Amino acid sequence: MADNLSIILNNQCFTFPVRVYYEDTDAGGVVYHARYLHFFERARTEYLRTLNFSQQSLLQEQQLAFVVKTMSIDYCIPAKLDDYLIVETEITAAKGATILFEQRLVREAVVLSKATVKVACVDLGKMKPVAIPEELKAAFLK
Repeated sequence: MADNLSIILNNQCFTFPVRVYYEDTDAGGVVYHARYLHFFERARTEYLRTLNFSQQSLLQEQQLAFVVKTMSIDYCIPAKLDDYLIVETEITAAKGATILFEQRLVREAVVLSKATVKVACVDLGKMKPVAIPEELKAAFLK
């Protein structure tokens, strides 16, 4: 599926296309605020896929999951029904058990929304933070 979405990883900025559907909007055709979280989440997941990491594999093989610890969203300009958008994702820090993402939702070079997302790597068996696997950190640096 990822190949059909024209996903690009360039200079540590990953871009992921999103189309706004009717289900994403309120009665006025404006994207409902919680849907932005979905767009950002999908982009982070697809970013990991481009680095050859599957969240499902990490869960099944190592009992590891990434959970959102904190998130800050700035809604600048509303997205609307049928908009073609790009989610830009960058990793600004990866240390210990956390990864810090900066994400932007963009329509024709105009930033509609910005998010700073801190995720923690967690051992699901113990429900405790654990160090990010070295192979994953190394992939972020390529």
